[in-house]
Amino acid sequence: MDYHHFTVCHWRPQGWLSSWLPAWRPTSMSQLKNVEARILQCLQNKFLARYVSLPNQNKIWTVTVSPELRDRTPLVMVHGFGGGVGLWILNMDSLSARRTLHTFDLLGFGRSSRPTFPRDPEGAEDEFVTSIETWRETMGIPSMILLGHSLGGFLATSYSIKYPERVKHLILVDPWGFPLRPTDPSEIRAPPTWFKAVVSVLGRSNPLAVLRVAGPWGPGLVQRFRPDFKRKFADFFEDDTISEYIYHCNAQNPSGETAFKAMMESFGWARRPMLERIHLIRKDVPITMIYGANTWIDTSTGKKVKMQRPDSYVRDMEIEGASHHVYADQPHIFNSVVEEICDSVD
Repeated sequence: MDYHHFTVCHWRPQGWLSSWLPAWRPTSMSQLKNVEARILQCLQNKFLARYVSLPNQNKIWTVTVSPELRDRTPLVMVHGFGGGVGLWILNMDSLSARRTLHTFDLLGFGRSSRPTFPRDPEGAEDEFVTSIETWRETMGIPSMILLGHSLGGFLATSYSIKYPERVKHLILVDPWGFPLRPTDPSEIRAPPTWFKAVVSVLGRSNPLAVLRVAGPWGPGLVQRFRPDFKRKFADFFEDDTISEYIYHCNAQNPSGETAFKAMMESFGWARRPMLERIHLIRKDVPITMIYGANTWIDTSTGKKVKMQRPDSYVRDMEIEGASHHVYADQPHIFNSVVEEICDSVD
């Protein structure tokens, strides 16, 4: 396995190719591989990208940045629903400047294996958590700073309940699935407009079924529903690289997506809310919760976690000018905050 070190970043198809590529690009794992390669070539630090094979034959697609910095506790980053390793591109170089950084595609997402998950919420959650622990064992990581965004935050918390001795600090970035669903409809935060539009199209289908139905129009559909993603990554990509990446991540067999559907009551709510369980994390595990000030996630959850863990370190904060994807909305501030947390750990 070779280290890769690329410096060229901006990629743009030329002339007629730019108009023909989106229409003729098939939905396949090879296309996801190709667009991800365009993203990862922006990395300045050394990195190693490979499959990590688990004993049960599943494979976890893993990117390790600065693998030579072995003296400090590594940072492990877990993406959210529908994401993948490529969406951390604005963060990976900064956060691997003084320690090794690992990120991987969750089981059932991105380039990782897409098995059939249990259909019950507890079974689906356990399958995710077990895959993370088996990945850690296979990687030979004794302990880690564990960071999770959205669904990744939910799963990182579940992991920390079960394997607290492996977690030096738990960082939750706009975590999904924490609060109980209010009985009073007036207390429910309105979901983002793009989500309501998707729901109106899909009804009871899997959350991202519309992308698979769209076929070659999928990348354009991502751009239409989420034009903000192109803006977030505009410093790196002037074209539709990120929209294509999100499309190809989610136009595959909906394995992890089906598991997520089993775990949710509706998009904003978990069937097994984490606030009911976060007190089970060992008291000596410090927790930092980072929210976007303009997020649709309930930011009062941070205060409630503090109340549930009065004898433990819990810090909650909001980053101005950021919504749910804090790491991409305000990457410099986000990176600085996470670096400060990491520096408090050996």
